[in-house]
Amino acid sequence: MAITTSAKKAHRQSIRRKKLNDTRRLAVRGAIKVARAAKKGDTKTLALAYKAIDKAVKRGLITKGAAARRKSKLARMLNAK
Repeated sequence: MAITTSAKKAHRQSIRRKKLNDTRRLAVRGAIKVARAAKKGDTKTLALAYKAIDKAVKRGLITKGAAARRKSKLARMLNAK
């Protein structure tokens, strides 16, 4: 356990950030799940998934490369249906 005051504060901050990051990660996963279940040519769900992925990149949850890979995979899946 943290001993110094600054270490205690850093621990509190990390717990707070973890909760937010977990929520944001769930939002990305949910958007991807909905997009996978969508019919071919459904651009609205694809746009929502792209938006969630882009927000995750902006907030530092996933890297640019991972985001590009996920977006590409989603687009291919929707075109293949």
